[in-house]
Amino acid sequence: MPLLEETALPQEHPPTVPVVIIGNGPSGICLSYLLSGYKPYLDTTAVHPNPILYRKLQETKHLPITEQDLEYLSEGLEGRSRNPVAVLFDTLLHPNADFGYEFPPVLQWRRDKQQHIPHLVLGRATPGGAWHAMEGSMLTISLGIWMELPGVNYRDLTNGKRRDVTSDRATPEEISSYYRNYVKLKGLQKNFVDNTYVTSVQKLCRGHKGEGLENGHTDQGDGEVGNGGNGGFEGNGVECLNSGGGGALWEVRGYQQVQNDTHVPFSLFAENVVLATGASDSPVRLGVEGEDLPFVFHSISDLGLALSRRKLDMNSDPVLIVGAGLSAADAVLCACNSNIRVLHVFRKNVDDPDLIFKQLPKTLYPEYHKVYNMMCSQTYNASVGLFPDYTSFSEHCVVSFQSDMKCLLQGNNSLKAFKISMALVLIGTNPNLFFLKGQGQYLGQDPTKPVSCKQNPIDIHPYTFECTKEPGLFAMGPLVGDNFVRFLKGGALGIASCLLKRLKKKGKLISNGGNNFI
Repeated sequence: MPLLEETALPQEHPPTVPVVIIGNGPSGICLSYLLSGYKPYLDTTAVHPNPILYRKLQETKHLPITEQDLEYLSEGLEGRSRNPVAVLFDTLLHPNADFGYEFPPVLQWRRDKQQHIPHLVLGRATPGGAWHAMEGSMLTISLGIWMELPGVNYRDLTNGKRRDVTSDRATPEEISSYYRNYVKLKGLQKNFVDNTYVTSVQKLCRGHKGEGLENGHTDQGDGEVGNGGNGGFEGNGVECLNSGGGGALWEVRGYQQVQNDTHVPFSLFAENVVLATGASDSPVRLGVEGEDLPFVFHSISDLGLALSRRKLDMNSDPVLIVGAGLSAADAVLCACNSNIRVLHVFRKNVDDPDLIFKQLPKTLYPEYHKVYNMMCSQTYNASVGLFPDYTSFSEHCVVSFQSDMKCLLQGNNSLKAFKISMALVLIGTNPNLFFLKGQGQYLGQDPTKPVSCKQNPIDIHPYTFECTKEPGLFAMGPLVGDNFVRFLKGGALGIASCLLKRLKKKGKLISNGGNNFI
């Protein structure tokens, strides 16, 4: 959906939107569903296997979950997320899933169009987010049913395809198709604006020369709120412009890529902004000499590209793969399946209990255990040399990459140099919040360090997902530590519940179910 109608012409103020969601992956899609009037109620025909939770649900079964006390419902629940609402929503959608059961959800969904909160979901591509960019032949870590969103059965949209013992897992192509179809099936298209790039998000404040912004930042950069076209507000004031409901307004700037690669700038005011950008924007770097050389890459897609262009074959020098996670394992599988020799470097010992392979059942993830077995059995030995297909270098690190296509590896009291054809550094990714002040670092649990999904997630209120340091700014998904689709849906529940309660309290619920600002 284009943003041109409202932003192409000069205006005293850009349009004001109650909620802008940045990111159109499963986090943004799920939140759009809950903001569009879809409300979860206890299914009166269902019985939850947790008797304490079931008793609590029975107490207010006439109310949707979004209008109940999420802290009370979440109390005492345990699960594989640090966020209590994520655990709550997961057990309502997938009761006792961690015990291997596949019980049906205990929720039924009803739509109340009078409870629709107008919102926009801004995404760089079509709905589905990073899933569109993943390798099509790989299988997801999570079961396919754990990737589904509320109200649409995953198997119904994938025709119940079954492959083998791993058949309950899915390919990225199947998942991205499911998310695209989900948006259409639930009538959410009007909320989504594709091919949109956000470049600045700032709280609007009236100009008071010489004073800093409310959040303590004074640098303006590309996101400066200046005097032109926005009603005379400046980025270095302290009196925040509010929406008439008591909260500050945010200005969201960026551009939309339209036909012929034309970039059309836009500017929106938002009463609330939700960060749902995921974690795959910026690959983690080694920080070693030569990492910027043209044969060093940080994405598995670069390996696929080299193979498709026939730049690699069985006679090529080995490919160096750095990392001991699943992305590195996928790269190993991709190379080995194409008869490309592999040197696999990782810092941990193969017996380290924190290796992800230790946490995956062999029957469900046979391909990853194949990689792990090679990591254990085909380790480098100086007296024997390299194996013909794959050699692992446990407890090694990269010292440098050289312009003559050599890499220098540091082991226990030894340095080794190897000629390689390309290097893939796959040691994780971090979010890129460049559009926020100071890269959004001040939002982290430790504001002295960059935001990191694992080490330093954004600090949020546990039941509303509102940033503790920035009212009106929310975060969900990997940004708050929920890296699996199964749990990021809890962020949508917490945010929707918070916004519905606030707007109801202000008497601002809501309109005809349409967005008239796009």
